[in-house]
Amino acid sequence: MSVHGWIVLDKPLGLGSTQGVAAVKRVLRQGGHGKAKVGHGGTLDPLATGVLPIAIGEATKLAGRMLDATKTYQFTVRFGRQTDTLDLEGQVVATSAVQPAPGAVAAVLAAQFTGAIEQVPPAYSAILIDGRRAYDRAREGEDVAMQPRQVTILRWDAIAEADCGDVREATLTVTVSKGTYIRSLARDIALALGTVGHVTMLRRLRAGPFALAQAISLDKLETIAKGARLENVILPLEAGLDDIPALDLNPEQARAVRQGRILTGLPQSDGLWLARSGTVSVALVALSDGACRVERGFNLSDVAE
Repeated sequence: MSVHGWIVLDKPLGLGSTQGVAAVKRVLRQGGHGKAKVGHGGTLDPLATGVLPIAIGEATKLAGRMLDATKTYQFTVRFGRQTDTLDLEGQVVATSAVQPAPGAVAAVLAAQFTGAIEQVPPAYSAILIDGRRAYDRAREGEDVAMQPRQVTILRWDAIAEADCGDVREATLTVTVSKGTYIRSLARDIALALGTVGHVTMLRRLRAGPFALAQAISLDKLETIAKGARLENVILPLEAGLDDIPALDLNPEQARAVRQGRILTGLPQSDGLWLARSGTVSVALVALSDGACRVERGFNLSDVAE
């Protein structure tokens, strides 16, 4: 039986995103679903935990939308040391005796790290430079020159500062635009405070429409696969489009959309819509001046032929 939808994985520490995809593929095979097409909706570092949307079947056509979605993270930055990877995994490359005064972190976030900012991604990142990943170049000892990019810090939801021995830490919760590197953000916050720092904990709380409350641990997923129907934990394809309004089609319209034809004379407003035939998703479509064009078609059963 074919399955289409999402498993929101609470990615454990030390597991890479591609390993998470491989684990879900294995669980699907154990559940009798054969070689289902599986992909993820946004990379998480092995040292990060939390929300990793895993797309299955026709939902993989929407995985790219997750890359563009806003995301919410909780992270801890420890001041006084900077590593080459900007997290616990790397070697210390800079130290500082300066520790931020109480309240200084909140003040600098409001003054310099809210709204649109410029950010230099970490050298240890998956960005392609002349066809090769930046982290591969960095691991070979190359001095990798990363280009700055503009990102948006949408809001800070929580700020907690604490002493950790002779250094200070700040645990922060932030919602950011696509392309934002939390390790770079931590580095730049420390520098703005006149010191250095690195990330010691990183957890993704939300990715687009998917929140931690919907996530399932890999251990629990594997346990369920051994004794229950996986369909009980797979969210529908439409769960990745909860911000997109529905456009209900009659059988003739559904047939036309599946064939890639343009519908005209529709009264709905311009923008993206989820075209449906009954309860079955037909396509993600774009409406402009009453004309409907297919952006992504879905090959799901029970759609009018």
